[in-house]
Amino acid sequence: MNLLKLSGIKSLILDMDGVLWRESAPIGDLSHIFQKIKQLNLKVVLATNNATRTPRQYVEKLAGFGVEVTEDQVINSSMGVAYLLSKRFPDGGSVYVVGESGLTQALEDAGFHQSEENCLAVVVSMDRNINFEKMKKATLLIRSGVPFYGTNPDRTYPTPRGLIPGAGAIIGAIEIATDVAPIIAGKPSPTLYEFALERLGTTPQETLIVGDRLETDVTGGQRLGCPTALVLSGIATREQAEKHQPAIDFIVPTLGDLVNLFNDR
Repeated sequence: MNLLKLSGIKSLILDMDGVLWRESAPIGDLSHIFQKIKQLNLKVVLATNNATRTPRQYVEKLAGFGVEVTEDQVINSSMGVAYLLSKRFPDGGSVYVVGESGLTQALEDAGFHQSEENCLAVVVSMDRNINFEKMKKATLLIRSGVPFYGTNPDRTYPTPRGLIPGAGAIIGAIEIATDVAPIIAGKPSPTLYEFALERLGTTPQETLIVGDRLETDVTGGQRLGCPTALVLSGIATREQAEKHQPAIDFIVPTLGDLVNLFNDR
């Protein structure tokens, strides 16, 4: 690890699942970790592929761990897919959604409502109430020519008991059924990180990307030219991380260990 790279870092873009918590269990003393980040004068944006919650719900979850952030500091793949749809359909309209409240709220805020009639797009994400009828409707619409969007490609989701199916598993099933590849809004697509950099007001070189997944967090950050840090508290193992190319700048057990490195820069 080259600690000199930390000397120019002014902001952090943090993933959440696997970095801050596993489902409802925090990873480390988050209140203490965020206090240290504040003392280091580092700006923070939280950017997650998880589309199941709204920014307000994330703010409330963090408050339960003793961490204060604002809604402006939270970006998720629901917001990313709403942004992409708004560019293509600026007047809004009806979309068929396979997903949860975080996704439907983001789409409603952008002028889109749930309906199978005059459908502009099918949008698929993590849905813990997924059933055959939802998948059937989505498949028929896509096969009829309706554009197919997915929030994020994460195949699994970390919990204290282990990995469970993620949004990518559901999106993948519909892709297999339709023979149509979705337009993906979440990481490693640049949309979320571009949002985050705009809100932070820092350059890619001044912004450290922190995540637990190689194929999304790290790859997305590297594509934008950001330095990257992988924590081993979520999905990727050290062996996988050390084989990754281009090389990751920092590989650490947890976010707390990464923050401690700033004291040594």
